[in-house]
Amino acid sequence: MKRKIKMGMVGGGVGAFIGEVHRKAAALDGHIDLVCGAFSSNPERSKETGKNLYLPDDRVYGTYEEMIKKEKELPEGERMDFVSIVTPNHVHFPPAKMALENGFHVVCDKPMTVSLEEAKTLEKLVEETGLVFGLTHNYTGYPMVKQARDMVHNNRLGKIRKVVVEYPQGWLATKLEEDNKQASWRTDPKKAGPAGAMGDIGTHAENLAEYVTGLQIKELCADLSRMVEGRVLDDDANILLRFDNGAKGVLHASQISVGEENNLKLFVYGDKAGLEWHQQEPNTLLVKHLDGPIEMYRTGVDHGYLSDTALVNTRVPSGHPEGFIEAFANIYRNVAFTIGSRLEEKDPDEIHLDFPTVQDGVRGIAFVDTVIRSSDSDQKWTPLQS
Repeated sequence: MKRKIKMGMVGGGVGAFIGEVHRKAAALDGHIDLVCGAFSSNPERSKETGKNLYLPDDRVYGTYEEMIKKEKELPEGERMDFVSIVTPNHVHFPPAKMALENGFHVVCDKPMTVSLEEAKTLEKLVEETGLVFGLTHNYTGYPMVKQARDMVHNNRLGKIRKVVVEYPQGWLATKLEEDNKQASWRTDPKKAGPAGAMGDIGTHAENLAEYVTGLQIKELCADLSRMVEGRVLDDDANILLRFDNGAKGVLHASQISVGEENNLKLFVYGDKAGLEWHQQEPNTLLVKHLDGPIEMYRTGVDHGYLSDTALVNTRVPSGHPEGFIEAFANIYRNVAFTIGSRLEEKDPDEIHLDFPTVQDGVRGIAFVDTVIRSSDSDQKWTPLQS
């Protein structure tokens, strides 16, 4: 790239957890500069955040509408190239739609929207404009997840028969939403949308399973629960899956599993081998063979065994752990390189197109919609239609 890619941000004000993660990830490789933002629905809080980030006063806005309008008036090379949206779920769609309509690329936190209609609207806008749309399903950014995907795609496991993906957390095992901001909006249907745990972490599990296997969920049978008394949205889910190649699967997502942190796990079994990956030990991938010992693949340990994609998304030598922020950063870096290629009127390198897109966002919302319909129905299997 001939210059850094310029980023604007919607959300992520003082004290916001995920906004700070996004800023650190975007800055990690030195290809992206944060140049402006509308960091809060409270204009004063937005200004305070801008000062803390050393942004000039005239590039800190009171609303995302003002930011998009004012940035569009600036010359190319000075205005933002893309907007990063890190708000609660119900404020994903409006700024994403406005940004696309005004010629700006988008990176959006998941779930992409709160309804399938909104998701399809964004998908149509991306198709019409040709703009880049990245979705931060950050777990796909880990090098060993990419290694797992490449092994599946290269038929190292054979035909996939079984997929098990689990995402248990325990932080909402009590009614924490009464005095915790993060819990409050995630359990409020006006801000989180129609799903609780399923929208927050269930979509991660669904996306990880489809990303690694290259398969799509065809139909499912879901049982959603609200375990904490008085809670409006789901906090626990158990789902049977059927994939489009005939494989069967199980997805478990819970925020009331006492003692669990972010214990995301994936197991994929083919007719020749299986693999196992744990987010809490992300630099290790286990591959299990029908007749032979278990193989352990490690991030950065390359003796000709690791895929090009796994290597490109690794920053440090073996034995130095890479983690959550680095996985986010891989998405931002690939988005930046793709936007940079567009600015230079070149086709982006295929390896840099490896980030979740608007289509993944539609799949995620369709998944949530289908899970809710399945759980509310007496019908055993509900087709997933996106």
